[in-house]
Amino acid sequence: MKKVAILAITFFAISMTVNAQSTDSKYLSKVQTLDSTIETLYGVISGEKGQARDWELFKYLFHPDAKLIPSGKNQAGVIGATFLTPEAYISRAGKMLVDTGFFEKESHRTADTFGAITQVFSTYNSYNNESMDTPFARGINSIQLLNDGKRWWIINIYWMQESEENPIPEKYLPKN
Repeated sequence: MKKVAILAITFFAISMTVNAQSTDSKYLSKVQTLDSTIETLYGVISGEKGQARDWELFKYLFHPDAKLIPSGKNQAGVIGATFLTPEAYISRAGKMLVDTGFFEKESHRTADTFGAITQVFSTYNSYNNESMDTPFARGINSIQLLNDGKRWWIINIYWMQESEENPIPEKYLPKN
C-alpha cells in the first residue's frame, strides 16, 4: 500500500512539473519584458462579443499570491476596495466580458523601478468593441510587478475608474 501511495505521489509531482513546463514553454515569451507583460494583460481580457478569453494565459501572468483590486464608491457612496484572486476575477467578470464584448486599451503609462520591483500607472480606455471611437469608461490601473530574473510576475492590479468628481490628472493622460 505504501508503494502505491509513493508511486501516486511521484506520478502527481511529475505530471505537475510537466504541465508547468508546458505552460512555461507556451507563454514564457509573453512575460519576458515589462512591455510584453502589460500588452499581454490588456490583450487577454479584450475581445469581441462572443469571443472566448485565454484564461490559462491570464492566470499565467500573475504571481500565485496576486490580487486584483477594483476600487471605487459603492451604492452607499462609500469608497472601498474588493480583493480578488485571478480565479475569482474570472468567475466575477469572465462571462460579462464575453457576453458584452470588452476591450481595454492602454493610453498612457508611467513606470518606476527599484531593483526587481516596478510600479506602473497605466491609464486605460474601455470599449465594448474594437470599432468604438469613444470609450465608455476610463481609469488608471496601478500594476505592481516583480522580475525574478527569469520573467515578470504581476503581483497586484489595483484600479479605479474615472468619475466626474475624480477625473484623471493631466500627467496620466496621453501627450498630444
